[in-house]
Amino acid sequence: MQFNPVLVESSVVLAVVLCVHMAVWNQHSWCSIALFIQAFYVQHKWDRLLRSGGAVFQFRPAANSGIVPASMVMPLLGLALKEKCSASGNVYFERFSMVVTITGMMLALFLSLIALGITRPVPTNTCVIAGMAGSAILYTTKQTLTVSEVIEVLEVLLIFVYLSLIVLYLLPRCFTPGEALLIVGGISFIVNQLIKRSLNLAEVKGDPVNYFLPVVVVGSLLLGVFFALLFCFMESETWVSSLFFHMMTAVLGLGILMPWLSLFIGRHPIMWLLDFVTLNDRRLCLLGYWVFMAVVATCVVLHQNYQRQSGSKKHQASTVVRKYFHLIVVATYVPGLIYDRQLLHVASVGCLAVFLILEYVRYFRIRPLGQLLRQVLTLFLDERDSGPLILTHVYLLLGMSLPIWLFPGPCAPKGILPGAGGLVPYAGVLAVGVGDTVASVFGSTMGEIRWPGTKKTMEGTATSVFAQIIAVAMFLIFDGSINLNSTYSWIVGSITLVAMLEAYTSQIDNLLLPLYLFILLLL
Repeated sequence: MQFNPVLVESSVVLAVVLCVHMAVWNQHSWCSIALFIQAFYVQHKWDRLLRSGGAVFQFRPAANSGIVPASMVMPLLGLALKEKCSASGNVYFERFSMVVTITGMMLALFLSLIALGITRPVPTNTCVIAGMAGSAILYTTKQTLTVSEVIEVLEVLLIFVYLSLIVLYLLPRCFTPGEALLIVGGISFIVNQLIKRSLNLAEVKGDPVNYFLPVVVVGSLLLGVFFALLFCFMESETWVSSLFFHMMTAVLGLGILMPWLSLFIGRHPIMWLLDFVTLNDRRLCLLGYWVFMAVVATCVVLHQNYQRQSGSKKHQASTVVRKYFHLIVVATYVPGLIYDRQLLHVASVGCLAVFLILEYVRYFRIRPLGQLLRQVLTLFLDERDSGPLILTHVYLLLGMSLPIWLFPGPCAPKGILPGAGGLVPYAGVLAVGVGDTVASVFGSTMGEIRWPGTKKTMEGTATSVFAQIIAVAMFLIFDGSINLNSTYSWIVGSITLVAMLEAYTSQIDNLLLPLYLFILLLL
């Protein structure tokens, strides 16, 4: 009998949902269970559409739809954040977390409606289950959110509809439906929050560091959509087009994004950044160390390309070679997490901007670096880079950075969470930098016993869990702010659940695993 790995993946997600439900136990947590049930049924409809070619857009092949794990991320994240903010007495962020939860549920329901609307014959049972779940969520929304909060949810849904049409049309085969829900849904929420705060500058408050990410995301989105549409009507490889690209990028950055950012932080961003970076000698040392690590990563890329040129043209980087970059990123992030998380936050946002611009240069073949980047990066392609974009390195950066960007600072006294929450900023390092790396290396080199229905091995998963436990012990030694307070069993259980999800998911693990470990450690 053929084993279905989707069932195990869904079981792991259900275990996480139940953990959150037991910790929170309110109307929204009950709705999350209803959302999981309808997502489980709808996922089979999406999978059938993908196998039959009945989907409207082209999605990433050789993967299931991923509706279940993707649908639950934003609702569970909002529930976990609400619990922490409620415990700290921060009413504003408690309400904000509720909006995150309901928004995630509405986006998941919308994606379900699309699948049910184009499935023939109409799946009656699944429609009934989706209707019951949707009714429960709508009733809870009416009972718990204010009118302005409901309007905010609808705004995000509207942005998501138009943005998903643009992204899925321009970037075929880059995402599964679940990955599109997660990425486009997150971008839609960020865009709406930035617009909302731009229209209410008098109410803008908080750390200036937190405004860099929304501005960079919106700026990168505008740049990509503009040139994707423009280069549909003109050749992008000429020097004239390349010069126009560089000029427009400078105009967008210096003429629009810089003034926009200055409205939030109250100063010119460059002057603020200079003062921020030169605040003390430790920050300068960290920056110097990060520049050195960037040089090391560049040398690895150039060395691998030299080997390809001197050897076979079909030479591709092995799994072990690709995991070198995971180790380099771990060595980059850990000192920042221990000594200066604010600087790491800003540096990772800047790195995201650089990665996206370089990917635009490669994708549009912008001179003089476009063709060179195509030759260099194709060496590190894997089976998940099946679309026009190469996103592996971007997903790695996101996986390491999302726990830092999402850290609920206003709800953490003195910037530190008690118990297992002290490891929340390290969720990306643990899940991707340590766990995924060790599982891939040991599984591919020494693994013999495979998990049923997958290519992953039990040896890889076991060593992944063991390596993450050792990493936690190391963090306890070097980071004195972490105080686990006898939550060791919860930490081990959380790491094990996420390791099982890594073994059975066909989605982008660099993006999915840190978010689920973040949610579990936040409880």
